[in-house]
Amino acid sequence: MKASVVAHRDYVISQIDDRLYGSFLEHLGRAIYTGIYEPGHATADENGMRKDVIDLVKELKVPVVRYPGGNFVSAYNWEDGIGPKEDRPTRLDLAWHTSDSNQVGIHEFADWCDSVGTEMMLAVNLGSRGLDEARNFLEYVNHPGGSKWSDMRIANGRTEPFNTKLWCLGNEMDGPWQIGHKTADEYGRLAHETAKAMRAFDSSLELIVCGSSNAHMPTYPEWEATVLEHTYNEVDYISLHMYFENRAGDTANYLAQSVELDNYIATVSGVIDYVKAKKRSKKQVYISFDEWNVWYHSKEQDKALLEGNQGWPHAPALLEDIYNFEDVLQVGLILNTFIRRSDVVRIACIAQLVNVIAPIMTAPNGDAWRQSIFYPYYFASVFGRGTALNLAVNSPTYDAPVADKVPFVDVAGVHDTDGKTVTFFAVNRHLTDSIETEFSLAGFERAEIFDHQVMTHTDLRAVNTAEKPDNVVPRKGTGASVKGGVVSVVLPPLSYQIIRVKV
Repeated sequence: MKASVVAHRDYVISQIDDRLYGSFLEHLGRAIYTGIYEPGHATADENGMRKDVIDLVKELKVPVVRYPGGNFVSAYNWEDGIGPKEDRPTRLDLAWHTSDSNQVGIHEFADWCDSVGTEMMLAVNLGSRGLDEARNFLEYVNHPGGSKWSDMRIANGRTEPFNTKLWCLGNEMDGPWQIGHKTADEYGRLAHETAKAMRAFDSSLELIVCGSSNAHMPTYPEWEATVLEHTYNEVDYISLHMYFENRAGDTANYLAQSVELDNYIATVSGVIDYVKAKKRSKKQVYISFDEWNVWYHSKEQDKALLEGNQGWPHAPALLEDIYNFEDVLQVGLILNTFIRRSDVVRIACIAQLVNVIAPIMTAPNGDAWRQSIFYPYYFASVFGRGTALNLAVNSPTYDAPVADKVPFVDVAGVHDTDGKTVTFFAVNRHLTDSIETEFSLAGFERAEIFDHQVMTHTDLRAVNTAEKPDNVVPRKGTGASVKGGVVSVVLPPLSYQIIRVKV
């Protein structure tokens, strides 16, 4: 079985926004408490943040982190997380039926972001609260001083403003599960007025309005059309969310779900174009895909807690998916899709970063380790920055329940002009067959392979644990060659790999 890929230097999709490789931390489960924050831990810094986690996040070079939710934000009072820690109230979180001590708030999170070298992407509560809370939060975070809320920030120990540019106007407001759920018209009007007020403070802010929680919502894609008709000229992005699962154990169908993702993006991109034309606007709104990941392994074990049968525990183990090798392939396919759609998807956030459906796991008072999906996220974030190439891919295909004509070979290519490299990210979806693949480089000179990493495993269900953290890891590839500007490589069945070519 054979496949071919043509990459031409001048045939490009878009310059990739580094924020395509962002992440997300919510006050949910152990994402914050015993995730990034554990004052008694052996590695804790002076702020109580785990240095072992900081080191792993630094490896990923995460450009932006969304906070504090998620469903959590729709009943969150940001004022609870400021001031002396001993004076902060414990609140009941209705979204996840837990309690929150508020020992981590905006100051602690901002300091943590500084320590890992990332930017904050903040969400405001448009569920139980609204415009006034949003403008006060913005003033607290971004105003230099001389006003009520900025002076309160200064009194709380932060003289300089945080200068956060990215703001989410609520979270999943189309979802009936959301505290303060609204219709598209209700939310669109509120989001418009909130955006208008925030822009009156600072016209350079980047504002994100809520799109559909997933492509199976009964209001999709009418929700996007209605909300954008209210907000188009006031916002910069519309958010999308999607989670992937394989409860039926059908690997071929599971790995075809990225085609659904591509269709989801294409549809919403079309809605954006429709509203832009209807409004005769020159402005371009983009997509912020600010929640995505595999999520299904932990759902059964979480049922009792989420139904409120275990009271209101603080930071319980929730949504702790233990990822296997099969999920490596899925995450690689998702990231490839985002690269190929980087002309419209400018921001994306893997949900989440630590413990809660996350690439990094920790044990309370114990170790931190890389889950299997850490690696495709790492490769894309570190080597997927530059210009997305418009590849011509010729691959055999298969049909699946979720999509037809699914290519066995899925490839994204990125040209880093500064580093003078082309990186190919390739997934072979075939269950049993290797595929001989040629990558033809047109318009490039003196091609030379200098890095080749492969991820395969004999057991699709293989996982990494604290005891065996290196069970599912990349290894150096073999057998790739380049001759006359053509890279030749054999892609093993059910494999993920990157091939980096110096040009």
